[in-house]
Amino acid sequence: MTRIFIDGAAGTTGLEIEMRLSHRAEFELLRLDNAQRKDAVARRDALNAADIVILCLPDDAALQAVSLIDNPHTRVIDASTAFRTAVGWTYGFPELGHDVAGAMRVSNPGCYPTGFLALITPLIRAGLVPSDWLVTVNAVSGYSGGGKTMIAEYEGGGEPPAWQGYGLTLAHKHIPEMQRYSGLTNAPVFAPSVANAYRGMIVEVPLHLGATPGKPSPDAIRESLMAMFEGSAIVTLAEAPANLTIGQAAGTDRLELFVFGNDDGSQVMLVAALDNLGKGASGAAVQSLNLMVGLPETVGLKL
Repeated sequence: MTRIFIDGAAGTTGLEIEMRLSHRAEFELLRLDNAQRKDAVARRDALNAADIVILCLPDDAALQAVSLIDNPHTRVIDASTAFRTAVGWTYGFPELGHDVAGAMRVSNPGCYPTGFLALITPLIRAGLVPSDWLVTVNAVSGYSGGGKTMIAEYEGGGEPPAWQGYGLTLAHKHIPEMQRYSGLTNAPVFAPSVANAYRGMIVEVPLHLGATPGKPSPDAIRESLMAMFEGSAIVTLAEAPANLTIGQAAGTDRLELFVFGNDDGSQVMLVAALDNLGKGASGAAVQSLNLMVGLPETVGLKL
């Protein structure tokens, strides 16, 4: 039986992961009570006793947790941004070819980058979009993506905004992984926002196909995405509906991709729908865990 320790199990992501794992016979969950969570010795012992540690912590705390692991056997899945572009860490997006199964250290992708990378990386690899193309991405997330503080703001009384943009300095912490794993030579212009919905996410990447060197058609875009994710039960290219809402994939661990084109095929809107707490966080961590212990990646996921 594989011993799992979720460091940060009381947080939003940690609670979702524990819920997915608590009834699975393949795993023994190592737990600390409220007092022990703040005890450095108890925490170090749990980190080193586990076969796999899942970190659901702020960046600084995640860095500290990894430093406390003093054996060569404990493997780590980190849900923070601390290691997403770090040397020696594997990016936890197996559908894009990252070897999660054999990794000792796995960094969970960010929720927004998950949608963005699924849409743009296949096109850059196929040469349909030049790597030096200037790309923009617009996205909206459920407020649970902001953790307990933002949840309290929306659910603590009063009248929260229906929509609010943020990251207006154009220096969002997800941009480095977006650029690195897409293969873009220029950082994308990223406009994230939050809606008055607990969970769910929509990520949009508009492209002027008629202005790109090869002028690919919307069908060529669709074929490239289908080729990249062929056979995946988690990432799928779906028929474009008349309308999309933030709840399109909420409550699931799947990632749905859509291609909307104008009549002459000169423009497309690429759209990814996911759950910020599913494939955008906890679901992705469980998927990586499954692969690391040699199980089918979809075990325990909501698809």
